[in-house]
Amino acid sequence: MNGSKKFNEYNQKEYKMSNLLEEAKMLSDVIVKNRRYIHENAETHNNLPITTAYVKEKLNEMGYSPVEICQSGVVALAGGKKPGKTILLRADMDALPIVEENDLEFKSKTQNMHACGHDMHTAMLLGAAQLLKNHEDEIEGTVKLVFQPAEETLWGAKAMIEAGVLENPKVDAAMMIHVAGGMPIPSGIVAIPGAGTVSAASDWFKIKVSGKGGHGAMPDLSVDPINVLAHIHIALQEINSREGAPAENLALTVGQIHGGNTSNVIPDDAFMSGTVRTYSNETREFVKNRLTEISEGIASTFRATVEVEYTKGCPCLIADEDLTKQIFEYSKEMMGEDKVIDMGKLTSGKKIAGSEDFAFFSEHVPTASVSVGAGSPAEGYLFPHHHPKIIFNEDALTIGAAVYANTAINWLKNNK
Repeated sequence: MNGSKKFNEYNQKEYKMSNLLEEAKMLSDVIVKNRRYIHENAETHNNLPITTAYVKEKLNEMGYSPVEICQSGVVALAGGKKPGKTILLRADMDALPIVEENDLEFKSKTQNMHACGHDMHTAMLLGAAQLLKNHEDEIEGTVKLVFQPAEETLWGAKAMIEAGVLENPKVDAAMMIHVAGGMPIPSGIVAIPGAGTVSAASDWFKIKVSGKGGHGAMPDLSVDPINVLAHIHIALQEINSREGAPAENLALTVGQIHGGNTSNVIPDDAFMSGTVRTYSNETREFVKNRLTEISEGIASTFRATVEVEYTKGCPCLIADEDLTKQIFEYSKEMMGEDKVIDMGKLTSGKKIAGSEDFAFFSEHVPTASVSVGAGSPAEGYLFPHHHPKIIFNEDALTIGAAVYANTAINWLKNNK
C-alpha cells in the first residue's frame, strides 16, 4: 500500500492499535513524502504560498477544515466531540535564506533551505493530524493544530497570537517539537528539557556614532567615529565579564562593524550591530540599559554623538513544570524508558543559547518543548543546524508525529 492511499484508507473502525508509535510507523511513507515536498519547495519568513497551500490540501484530505488566520499561519481543530480543555500543538514551517549544498534527490529547488528542520516539524504535525483523526472519538477535548510561519525571524508566533490563535477555543496548554541534527542526541531519542528557562531571549542592537570626517593625515581636525566605535565595542564586553553575575549566563556579540570607504579618509559616521541573549527579564533589561549608557558615555568622552537602536526580539522560552513532567511520562510509556531522556543530562545543565519564538506562547499559557534526535555526529551527521550541508535522519519523523498525538490525547484525558 503506498503512502497516499494510507491517509485515505485509515479510519477509526479499521485502525485500532494500542501504540501510537506503531501507527505512526505505518504512516512513514506519506510522512516522508510530505517532508520531502516541503524541503524541495523551501520558503522563508511569512511568504510561504506553496507550503501553506500544501498543508491545507493535506489537512482537507484528512477531513479537517483548516483556516489561514494570518499570512501563512494555518490552524485546524481535532476532537471537540467531547467536552474538555484545549491543547495546542505547534510546528514552524519557514526555511532559511541559505543555498543548499547537499546532493539529495529532494534537494531544495529554491534559493532557500530547511537547514533548521522546520520541514521535519511540519511533516510530523501532519502525521500527528492523521493519527488524531484516526482517534478523534477518543479525544476528550480539543487539539488545536498550528502551522506557523516566520519562526526564524521571530515574527510568526506573535503574529498568530495577535490573530487570535489562543482563542476560540481558548488554549489551556501548548507544546512544540524541534529536531536535533548534528548534536549529541542519538537518532530516535526524545530529549525533554526540564522546567524553567529552556532558551534565551533574543534581542538585537545597532549603534551609530557620528563624528567629524577629515583627512587621514590630520586626525586632530576630526572626530574619528571608528575610534569611538572601537572603544564602545571593547567596553561592551565588560557587561559579560564584569557586570553580569557568573550564574546569569548572557551573550553580547557584535556581528558587524562598518565605517568609511577608503584608507586615507576619516568618515563622518560608523556603526556596528549585534545580538544579545539573556535568560531572565531582569538581565535583559539590565543589558539594554547598560548598552545605552556605555555607548552614550564613551561617545561624549570623545566629542562624538551616538544613536542606539535596541530592538527586543523574543522573550525567554519558559517550560511549565507540570506539563513537562506529564509529557516525559507519556513519552516513556509509549517509547520505553531508554528512549526518553532529560535534556539536562546531555548539556550538563547548560542552557540553550539559541532562541525560539514559541516563547511568546509561554507568556500566555503553560508550554513545553521537546527535542527529537535526528542524527548525531557519532552516526555520521556532522553538520549543525543552519549549515548548508546539514542532513536530518528521517527516522525521527514518525517519532515526532507519535509524540505530538500521544501527548495531546493523554494530556486532555488527564487534565479535565
